Amino acid sequence: MSVKKRLFMIFGPIFAAALLMLALFLSPLWSGFSHVNPKVDQNAASSLSPQVLKGQLIKSNALENGYVPFFGSSEWSRFDPFHPSVLASKYHRSYRPFLLGARGSQSLTHFFVMQSINPELKNKKAIVFVSPQWFTPKGEDPNAFSFYYSTLQTTNWIKQQNGSKMDRYAAYRLLQMPSGNSDKILAGALARIAAGLKPTSLQMLYVNLRNRILLNEDQIFSRYRIPFNNEETIAKNRKLLPATYNYPKLDKLAGQIGAEKTNSNDFQISNRFWNHRLKPHVKELKGFQSEMSFLRSPEYGDFQLLLNQFANDHTKVLFIIPPINAKWQKYTGLSAQMMARFDKKIHFQLQSQGFNHIDDLSHDGNVPYFMTDTIHPGWRGWLKMDQAIRPFLTQKVKAPHYKVDNYFYSKQWQNDNGSDGSFEY
Repeated sequence: MSVKKRLFMIFGPIFAAALLMLALFLSPLWSGFSHVNPKVDQNAASSLSPQVLKGQLIKSNALENGYVPFFGSSEWSRFDPFHPSVLASKYHRSYRPFLLGARGSQSLTHFFVMQSINPELKNKKAIVFVSPQWFTPKGEDPNAFSFYYSTLQTTNWIKQQNGSKMDRYAAYRLLQMPSGNSDKILAGALARIAAGLKPTSLQMLYVNLRNRILLNEDQIFSRYRIPFNNEETIAKNRKLLPATYNYPKLDKLAGQIGAEKTNSNDFQISNRFWNHRLKPHVKELKGFQSEMSFLRSPEYGDFQLLLNQFANDHTKVLFIIPPINAKWQKYTGLSAQMMARFDKKIHFQLQSQGFNHIDDLSHDGNVPYFMTDTIHPGWRGWLKMDQAIRPFLTQKVKAPHYKVDNYFYSKQWQNDNGSDGSFEY
């Protein structure tokens, strides 16, 4: 047998398999296989899985079937009997939360997450948890952004972008992240978008090919690779609730459970968080936040990306502004005046553009057992939040009249600290 024939027998099948796989991932036929088992949707909705956050099929399918996106970060992982997912399940609400976000996910991450579910957000409802801790001087951590980054979502967006201020700013911010420069062809397309130019025809050919491959990969594999879920945790907490929803009784129960879970310290912080995270360092943490400010941050521009996309999709949104544990705030020296200005700044950015559904809990940080730790709500906090979430999601809400203002992308706005006591153009 000749050398050529031997090489063909060795490498021929490999080459043929590679061509077959390429054809498989490029085929548009997979777009018709969009069914997802309802149990998969249920598990994914509370999984807080990075794979779910990065993908498209499962989120899209769930939002088409009664689930509502709850955008946020690490607060969603604080499960107790009064967590939104537990209450919705226990009392058979007409909606089920689809939790989007985990530790380190902020506005820029969520903007790109939205690029995989924009059709499901149009004229629908959403919940957004606005954490003050996002608005640090450096904004979203590039490493955290890279962890949640999805090329599929980026190519979805590039295909749809039209050179608007939102698109130019999104491209500019993405190029500031390592993820935005990890693919040189995509980075070149982003640079042109940021400069107000259209990507070249060759760049768009590449974008479309990458998008088709990634979309097919998501269609084929995403429904089978949810690594974990929190359904058992939800079921366990559900058993602790009474059969009938009664706010005064539930509030009393929340106080009782909160007292039991925080009896190791004077800050009303959960025993587990206190013993594992704070107790060994508590002395050195006294006064450590005295110079901290959430008033100057690129996060305000990233937050505007979210608002801009919600406006484009005509999404009705309830924004939740949480408090900070008042006892811990006093101990660490975090300025109450600064926090009051932060609250005004967020309100101004929202309400001046027509985002008027705001559940402002910023003054509840001294309510006993409202917080599960230093910055995350729990027990009575979740229950108070439910008083806004439930009617918003179960009752009719008027169509919004948004007036997006590009001023909120500006450095001037990002650095406005409200030193004169107000915020204005």
